[in-house]
Amino acid sequence: MAHAARFRASLRHLYGPARRFAAADQVVLIALVRNGAFYLDVFFEHYRRLGVSAFVFFDNGSTDGTLNRIRQEPDTAVLRSPLPWLEYENTFRAYAANRYGRDRWCLFADMDELFEFEGSRTAGLAGLTRYLTRKNYTALQAQMLEMFPKGPLAAACGLSYAEAVDAFRYADISAVRAVDYGSKDTRLAYYLRQNRLPPGGARMLYGGVRGKVFGENCCLSKHPLIFNGPGVQAAVHPHLSAGLRLADMDGLIRHYKFAGDSLARDLQSQAEARSEHGEDRLRSGVLQARPEVSLWSDAALQNAGIETLQQRGFLRRSADYSAFLAGGST
Repeated sequence: MAHAARFRASLRHLYGPARRFAAADQVVLIALVRNGAFYLDVFFEHYRRLGVSAFVFFDNGSTDGTLNRIRQEPDTAVLRSPLPWLEYENTFRAYAANRYGRDRWCLFADMDELFEFEGSRTAGLAGLTRYLTRKNYTALQAQMLEMFPKGPLAAACGLSYAEAVDAFRYADISAVRAVDYGSKDTRLAYYLRQNRLPPGGARMLYGGVRGKVFGENCCLSKHPLIFNGPGVQAAVHPHLSAGLRLADMDGLIRHYKFAGDSLARDLQSQAEARSEHGEDRLRSGVLQARPEVSLWSDAALQNAGIETLQQRGFLRRSADYSAFLAGGST
């Protein structure tokens, strides 16, 4: 009760519609942001191309022009709270989803994430959500793919986000570890066991190239797209929602953690105690000790698309969804 009361007292509506403004067939994008101006041009371009037309930002104290940039875009709303990110991250997302995305498809996206899926360029989000609705699914799971350049990470520090997205053409899935969706080894079983799996089940992925280079045991699996309807608990965890009926395939999140000055961001995160899992400390320790560190190796895949990642087992593929995209029955 104290947590909720403190949040309510801190909450401000800064800009845009005060309540739900997306039509029933529109997807509401929900993003937490703090000093995200670096990302926003690419962010808006990418997600509008997918078909998003309603953007809700929850600002945590930006001072870099983020809010002015958002105001330049139509169909946007901004909420704000200065409360500590670590303690209130889930509350921020869940509140935005319930205020603006009740009985709507909600797409959770971080500033450094570009979401895509089979049929992104042809069917878009409208086609994807039509399939999910037809099959009575209320969520699409996605796997995060860390993107990086061929050379040292430090060499990309001065690139704009658009330049980084163009230069970060490589990924490495050789060290990814799969865990059964309902296993206690996920450390998330309390939430995951509240979700209903499709035929064939699902997996949670961990590690990847950041585990390989920095020793992180990061979770790569997320629920970015959910229908926030009856029985669904939105954003109970930074990666997860509960009460879901999970779809029979995976989406993809291209993650650009190392675009811009990632070392400075990690040091700032530590100073503000914005993370409790210690991954920022692992990364900054390696980046400071080895300034020329690179994520590239002979195991790296260049320009890996959805089909390649499905063939290599990183993403689940659905024959029903592929048939839907081809115009067949499901």
